[in-house]
Parts: sequence; structure tokens; C-alpha cells
Amino acid sequence: MALIDPHSYTDSTQPLTTHISLNLYFDFSSSIIHASSILTLSKPHTGPLSLDTRSLNIISILDPQTLIPIPFQLSSQIDPIKGQNLIVVLSNQSRFLIKYTTTPSSSALQWLSPPQTFNKNLPFVYTQCQAIHSRSIFPCQDTPAARITYSAKLNVPRQLSAVMGAKHIERRPPFENECEMACEDGIWCAEGRMVEDFVMEQSIPPYLFAFAVGEIAHKEVGPRTWIYAESVPSVLEMAAREFAGTEEMIRQGEKLFGPYEWDRFDLLVLPPSFPYGGMENPKMVFLTPTVIRGDASGGQVVAHELAHSWTGNLITNKNNEHFWLNEGYTTYAERRIVEAVQGEERAALNAGIGWRGLNKDVERFKDNLESTKLKNNQEGKDPDDLYSQVPYEKGYQFLWRIERQIGRPAFDDFTMKYIATFKFQSIDTETFLNFLKANVPGIEKEIDLDLWTEGTGIPPDACEPVSSIYVKILELANEFKFGRVPSEEEVADWQGQEWELYLENLPKSSEPSQVTFLDKRYRLAESKDYEVKVAFLEVAISSGCKKYYGEVEKTLKEVGRMKYLRPLYTALVQFTGNDEAKILAKRLFAEARDSYHPIAQGVVESILSKH
Repeated sequence: MALIDPHSYTDSTQPLTTHISLNLYFDFSSSIIHASSILTLSKPHTGPLSLDTRSLNIISILDPQTLIPIPFQLSSQIDPIKGQNLIVVLSNQSRFLIKYTTTPSSSALQWLSPPQTFNKNLPFVYTQCQAIHSRSIFPCQDTPAARITYSAKLNVPRQLSAVMGAKHIERRPPFENECEMACEDGIWCAEGRMVEDFVMEQSIPPYLFAFAVGEIAHKEVGPRTWIYAESVPSVLEMAAREFAGTEEMIRQGEKLFGPYEWDRFDLLVLPPSFPYGGMENPKMVFLTPTVIRGDASGGQVVAHELAHSWTGNLITNKNNEHFWLNEGYTTYAERRIVEAVQGEERAALNAGIGWRGLNKDVERFKDNLESTKLKNNQEGKDPDDLYSQVPYEKGYQFLWRIERQIGRPAFDDFTMKYIATFKFQSIDTETFLNFLKANVPGIEKEIDLDLWTEGTGIPPDACEPVSSIYVKILELANEFKFGRVPSEEEVADWQGQEWELYLENLPKSSEPSQVTFLDKRYRLAESKDYEVKVAFLEVAISSGCKKYYGEVEKTLKEVGRMKYLRPLYTALVQFTGNDEAKILAKRLFAEARDSYHPIAQGVVESILSKH
């Protein structure tokens, strides 16, 4: 096999899929989707074709016109990262139909029982396919190199509705003979069922496939944006206020990066178990409710996901070894949008928090320097385990270094040309560097491009972002070790980001009485801003403040965002004062595990297994 992606069975000698037509019947009682899919290839193929699958039950594969069975074989060995290789043996065919079901262990799906939802009335299910989890919903060439369009029929209970990262066509009763063998017609057309039709006409990498099914309502916040959430008026209202500035962000993005190519930019606020801050699914960004902070600062998460509309969704990394092309460029683009909408100080503060995160993760990977490279070898490694700030913040630093070298106007011109040239393509680091050298002659003599993309750690010409508020916060954080806590006058104008930066720069192990005094004055452990709360709790755990274990327990049981699970579980298992913290970590995970998304479960299990 000539593999094109270390995380996929996709063979470069075989044609790529261009379109997938899906029929999905949701059975909430068994946490299973009964499904069929028709895959269309770029050209007819004779011989074996490899597809990625994980936790799927493959029933049959047929010619969609003649219904003649097509030979197939699932690899007997299950790779712990890639899953199983589904080999379909074609005979001058470019289309084939797969009848299959998902299983309750699908890593992309979280099925929520009614008690796990806001309203406690009806069940909910949603997807998280990045980085390599689409294969647990449908067999596919699950690599960003294989961009696809798709259509989908979602058959759901009447009292629920569906949304997708795709264009919604209609909601209607089911028809006979339309489900392409996903299930029996009697089941598909049963009383109390509805079908939601969707189509994605622009080509996307498979990891951007997304849907949610539940009791969902919406509210308009702009000409291109509706907010969707569980049907809870308070959640919708809070989200609408938090993200009221979305249209202005889209307009600023278009000025900087060119036309917005995806028509809609809708936002779905998911239940608290969603494992990420946001997921940039085109047309329908998925968000954690923890970004609703009440001060519009959650808009910065939206700015990041919006920026992906150009860098990540329009131009995509060819595989996860070039992930910085997605996240580094998007972090740069996000800060340009934030600067245009919220001002230079706010963007600089954002960059300062990122600089702190980069240094922290480079230190974390001191025994695994390969993971501190922008372009890195991921053979045999799970991309979920490699997640860090390195591709985001080192990638941002690299692009900012180029901007400083050639000037912002020239770099803006380069970025606009880069996006126009490679839109709807998946590329690698070499392609980017060749384009850079062709359009900025002599840049390789001014900047060591190899050191930046293939070197470990932080290059010497990286630059700590500096602003007056950033410098002041670092000075105050430094004074904490001498016993000084900021005065109320000094923090009067602080929002969540200022507190986050302050707490992130405190000594990780401080005098418990001083940590307690800081909280007594500013009530940080009870903050409604999880960035602030978790940053404080991390300091409290590392300082041996057992009085906050109750707040740690409450936090780990009410949210599933990995940005919060990682530092809190890590702080507990790394605390060296006694074994009580480690015992607490194991107990909390045992009790909270079922409320976490499968991806988050795997990350916490990895943390606990190392200690």
C-alpha cells in the first residue's frame, strides 16, 4: 500500500471518493444508527479499494443499480488508532452502496439520555469527527486529502429536530423506497418519524462532517447567522447576547481574507459534555456552553472558528502532520479579526495568553521534542493524544515572524493570494513553503524556514507579544510570590482574559494561605468564567489547598471540555504532597466518565495511566 496519511488506510494508487450519499435512521433506544451510504469515486476502479472504519457493523456492499453483491473484507486486526481496513473489490465501478450500522462504541458520537440534557425531557446525540472519527459514522477515506461533497437524509423521532454542517433542504414525512436499504421501509416510514434533508455542495475533508439531533430551537442574530441550542429560552438569550457581534466579525474576515464561501455561519451551542471550545464545521459551528461568559469575550472563540472558514475549511492540511497549516494560520487570522473588532489591546492580550500556553506545552514535551515541531512525524501516534498549543501558537509565531519581516500590507496581499490559489484544496507544508518562496523572493535568506517548520522548541526569533496591560499583569503576577495580591483598583477593569493571564503566570505552587486570601478577595473559585475558575483551581491543587477539592469535583462533573479536564486531572495526579489528590482524580473519573464524550474519556484515561 502507498499510504498518504499515517492515520488512514487510504492508498494513493486508488481513486479518491468525491461524493457520499447517506441515509441515517436514529435509534435512540439502542444508541445505534441504521445506515446506508453510496460512495462515488473520481473514476471507475478495478481491484481492491481501502476504506477506514471503526466500530461499524458492515452488513453488505452492493452495486446501487443492479443490487448485485460486491466482495469485501474487513481486516481481522483492529489497529488501536486507525481501526479496521475495509477492502472493497470493485470491477470497473465508480459507485457502490454500503449497508451498515454504527455501534454504541462509535468514537464520534455521544448519545445523551434525557437527564444529561438541559431540559431533562428528550435525548440528544451529536458528532465530533476531528481528527479521525468520521470512520466511526460511515466507511470512508478518512483523511483530509480526500475532500468530499455529500447529501444526507436523517430519519429522527418527530419530537426531535436535526441540524448539520450543511445546507438544510426540508423537514418532511418519510417516503417509501427512499432509504437505500438503511433499514426496512416499515421502520423508515413508521408513525412518529420525520426526515430532515441536507446537502453539502462545497467539498470538505471528512472530519468536518457534523450533525446534532435533539430538542433544538434557534434565534436569529444576523443576516447570515442563527444561534441554535437546546430549546431553553435562557440559553438561547444568553448566547444571542454573547455572539451579537458575529456579522461584524464576518465582514472584517471578508476584508482581510476574501469572500466568505459557505453562505451561512450558524452557531450551535451544545450540552456541557462537548469536548472542545468550538468545532469549525462549515455552515454550523459547534460551541461549548462554557464560552457564554456574559461579557462578549466568548466571541473570540467564535472569531477562531470563523477564521477557519478560510484557513482550515477552505484550505486544509493534507494530513495531521501538517496541522499547523490549519491551526497556526487560523490563530493568526483570529487575532487579526479580534484586533479589527475589539482593538489592539484585546488581540495582544489574546496573543499573550497564547505565548504562555506555547511555553507551557514546549516544557510538557521536553521528553518528546518531535511534538514541538510544526511539521512532525505522527506514525503510530493518536492525533487526539498529540493535541497541544504548539501547532496553534508556534504556527502563529511563524506567520507573525513573516509579517514582521515583510510588513503587514505585503503579508496581507500574500495571504489573500494564498487563499485564492489553494481554496478547496488540501496541502502540505512543502506546498506552503514553495508558494511563500515564489511570492516573497529571498524570504528564505531572511528567515530560517527549515528551523521554524522542522526544528524543535521555540526559535530564537520568536517574539513575546507585548502590550501595556500584558506587561502590567505579568508584573502583578510576579509580585504574588512576594506576598502581594492586586488591589481592587488595579483589577477594576479586568475581564476574564486578564484574570486568566494573571493566574497562568502565578507560581504553580504557592503558599496555601495566600491562594486562599486571593480567592477570598475576588471569589475566583466561583467564577462563572471557566477559564478563570479552572486556572485558579489548577493553582489551588498544585499549592495543596484541599479546601477547593469540592469545587474541583463540581467542575469536573458539570463540564466535559478537554481544555478544563486536562489541567485539572493532570494537577491532581501530579501533586506530590500526598496520594489523596490521585485517589480523588480516579474517583471523579469513575463517577463522571459516562458524562464525557468518548474522545475526552480517552484523553483522561491516558493522563491517569501515566501516573
